[in-house]
Amino acid sequence: MILRKVFNPIRVVQYLQVELLISTLLSVAVYFLYHNRHLETVSLPFSIAAILGSALAIFLAFRNNNSYNRWWEARTLWGNIINNSRIFARQIIANANNAAATGKATTQQVSHYKTEMVYRQIAFAHALRLHLRKQNNYTEFEHLLNPTEYAQLIAKNNLPNMLLHQQGLRIKDGMQTELLGAFDNISLEPTLAGFNNFQGACERIKNTPLLRQYHFFTKLFLLAFMFILPFALIADFGKMGAPWLMVPVSILISFVFAVMGKVGEVNEDPFENLLTDVPMTALCNTIERDLKEMLGETDIPPKAEPQNGFLF
Repeated sequence: MILRKVFNPIRVVQYLQVELLISTLLSVAVYFLYHNRHLETVSLPFSIAAILGSALAIFLAFRNNNSYNRWWEARTLWGNIINNSRIFARQIIANANNAAATGKATTQQVSHYKTEMVYRQIAFAHALRLHLRKQNNYTEFEHLLNPTEYAQLIAKNNLPNMLLHQQGLRIKDGMQTELLGAFDNISLEPTLAGFNNFQGACERIKNTPLLRQYHFFTKLFLLAFMFILPFALIADFGKMGAPWLMVPVSILISFVFAVMGKVGEVNEDPFENLLTDVPMTALCNTIERDLKEMLGETDIPPKAEPQNGFLF
């Protein structure tokens, strides 16, 4: 996620180098053709570029709006994962502590159960992040699970789903051994089901791209606009006695539309491990820090900080 308010213009130009190269070559070519009296009779009315630009703006606005909605929904889902993780940890800790207070379980049994359940919840967040980014460095959360469970887990296809499945089984085990109360499942099950819903919603965003026809026609209209624009501007600047001004003006207008198109393009996929993504690494760090603190631990990982204006 980008946090900086001022962007490096050189990096922006590098990001749009293809579009700027096309616009520059077209503008310069049209200027030299006009300057050599080859285009005096084929320059286009500016109204053509204005009409095409209006149509392009509609496509860009629609795409950017929907791209932002996808990005914001993804961020909202991860906000819910953080909140529900805290709720789940609080429920497990409070209910298990009650078993120790009533003498149904020893302090050591309660401590082990709380740590196991909370650590597995932290592992779920890390596993979901890796699952959405299609990364397989599962060793990041190996320390949160016992060796046997970890070895069985990494052989599965959908790791976060299996971790939630194991959480459900261990809740039932906790009720049978009276580490949890007979009715604790009534409050824990909706919280656990919420994680399934959040994961499913994230997978929907990941696996369902924005309608490809909008991507294709936006690109096509942008190229058509960039091609027509120099022809539409050259006559007006020629009447002003400064036809060369058409080149920088054409490049500037094309740059503005290209930036608008690129913003929508990079925001529509929030789980691709790019600078514009939802900062899942930092959000997982928040979950791990908060839940370990709720367990009373002091060995808490440092807070994830922005790097050069970017939060990952």
